[in-house]
Amino acid sequence: MKKEMRKAAYDSVLNIEACRFQGILQPFPPHFHEYYVIGLLEEGERRLLCGNTEAAARQGDILVFCPGEIHSCVQAGAESLDYRALHIPAAEMERLTEERHISALPAFSRTVVSDTGLADCFRHLHQGIMDGYGAENREKLRRFLSVLWVGYGGQSAVPVPEYRDVVEEVCAFLETHFAEHITLEGLCRYAGLSKSTLLRAFAKNKGITPYRYLETLRIGEAKKLLEQGISPVEAAMRTGFSDQSHFSRYFHLLIGLSPGVYRDIFTGNNTEEKE
Repeated sequence: MKKEMRKAAYDSVLNIEACRFQGILQPFPPHFHEYYVIGLLEEGERRLLCGNTEAAARQGDILVFCPGEIHSCVQAGAESLDYRALHIPAAEMERLTEERHISALPAFSRTVVSDTGLADCFRHLHQGIMDGYGAENREKLRRFLSVLWVGYGGQSAVPVPEYRDVVEEVCAFLETHFAEHITLEGLCRYAGLSKSTLLRAFAKNKGITPYRYLETLRIGEAKKLLEQGISPVEAAMRTGFSDQSHFSRYFHLLIGLSPGVYRDIFTGNNTEEKE
C-alpha cells in the first residue's frame, strides 16, 4: 500500500487553492462547497453521487463540481486514491467568464469528463500552482477553462422537487444562524412541516439531511476563519462546534486536511500532511 500524503498550496494571485492526495482510502460523505472544484483522478477508482446521478470515475478522468452541488464519493476497487484538485471561488470564475463575454457563471453538463488532452492541461496547471509558478498560471488557467467550457459547458433542465421554496427558506435560515444551537424540532417549527415531511423534502431538494447541510455550512465558514490565521479552536467556537475533536474530525472528513494544516497553507503557502 502506498504511503498516505496530503499536500496543499495557495496561489494568492489567482486566489485558488490546490491540493494533492496520494495513497488515500478515505470516503467523502455527501457535502457541498461554495466554490468550484475541478479535480483529476491520477490513480484509483471512485464511485460518485452528484445530486441524484451516479457515476464511475477512473484513472485520467476529470471531476467537476459547481458551487452548492451536493456530492459524495467512495473507493471502488483495491487501489488507493491519487487525486489532484483546484478550488476556484465563484468570484474568480465570474471574472474569468466575463473575459470570454459569458454573461452567467458556468455550469457543466457532466460531473465526470474523460478527455486525455484536457487532463494533461489540467495536470500542468495544477503542478504549476503547487510549485508556485505564479506568472505562468493565469494563462494556463484561462486556456484550460476555455476548453472545458466549450467542450462540456451547459446545464440540463431539472424538475423542481416538492416544497422547494420551503427548503430554500430553511437553508437561508441555516446560513444566517449556523453558529447557534439548532435542533430539528426548531427547524420543523420554522418550516411549518412535520419531521418526516421536512426530512423527505430536504433529501429530495438537497440530497442530504438538514444536519449535514448545517455542518457543511459550518465547515465552510471555519475555512474562511482559518484562511485569516484564526486558530482551529477559535474557528470551531465561532462556527457552532462545541466539541473541538468533532470539528477536527469533520473538517478532515470533508476537506481532506486537518484544520491546522489547512490554515498553514495561507501562512506558509505550501504545506504537507503525512500519515
